[in-house]
Amino acid sequence: MPQKALIAMSGGVDSSVAALLMQRMGYDCVGATMQLRPTTPQNEHCANSCGSGAEAALAQKVAAQLGIPHHVFCFSDRFEQEVIRRFVEAYENGRTPNPCVDCNRYLKFGALFEAARELGCDCIVTGHYARTESGANGRCLLKKAADPHKDQSYVLWSLSQEQLSHIRFPLGGLTKAEVRQIAAENGLVNADRPDSQDICFVPNRKYAEFLQQYTGRTYPEGDFVTADGSVLGRHKGIIRYTIGQKKGLGLVLPEPLYVCAVDPVSNTVTLGKEDALYARELTAHGINLISLPVIETPLRLYAKIRYRQQAEPATVTQPAPDTLRVVFDAPQRAITKGQSVVLYDGDTVVGGGIIG
Repeated sequence: MPQKALIAMSGGVDSSVAALLMQRMGYDCVGATMQLRPTTPQNEHCANSCGSGAEAALAQKVAAQLGIPHHVFCFSDRFEQEVIRRFVEAYENGRTPNPCVDCNRYLKFGALFEAARELGCDCIVTGHYARTESGANGRCLLKKAADPHKDQSYVLWSLSQEQLSHIRFPLGGLTKAEVRQIAAENGLVNADRPDSQDICFVPNRKYAEFLQQYTGRTYPEGDFVTADGSVLGRHKGIIRYTIGQKKGLGLVLPEPLYVCAVDPVSNTVTLGKEDALYARELTAHGINLISLPVIETPLRLYAKIRYRQQAEPATVTQPAPDTLRVVFDAPQRAITKGQSVVLYDGDTVVGGGIIG
């Protein structure tokens, strides 16, 4: 009897090809789409975004092409609680979040993982570009995708051993071009569908506008200051600024200055020269370790502090059960609270956490 696989189908080409490949491998496939945003006039801008009704309809078309059943699960309440509210809270507290990490943790491999079990599925399948393997120490490993330009292991660092043992990433060994070619050769209706680049619930990256509309709050102006406390001018609310930002400050300055700190308590934004953005150390909490259960002695690893960045050599320790300390060999630019630090040993994801 073939194993039963729940395919997380977003309506995009990646998840559709993942379904096709699993079907070819002999799995009994069931398509599933998460409806993450209720269809309301306030959410019209999300009509074609991840988790929308339009995406569910497209996923259903692909499922029909493949001849597999398809389910739509309404997770809008959980999405709002676990992703949107965390996003809002982070910005209001001077941090810059990565909602894709939370969506993977709480929705794709949380709520949908539970739905897969209820349907009697043996595994859950997504279109992520990553790989899983069994390690020599008996642990399930998460590894980078074969295509370094599409690798998504950075946003998957929160996966548990239980989840990894039931996850399949059939695109992990393919390039995007190969995936599109497979889709075209098999006549999938979304073979030429472009990739989404924005956060699904924030159109055109207008974060401040979204936050004000969502919360109904007006975020007060405050002072731009230097590290020594000198006032340079007025900012338009801390939600509009992130570490390393240079554009959009609205100041006439004799030299370029960058956002170096955002303090919600004093409602100030600290500006400084670019060299003030560099630091060698960070601390992370909310951690998850994958390739090993605990870091007992200092490890030489590579670490990434944002998605589109090359991993850099560092020494990593675990001074407390939920704390990582990362000391880079060379200073890193704009280490940002709220972002993820992800640790690598070659192609293997050791673990990660949220920069604090």
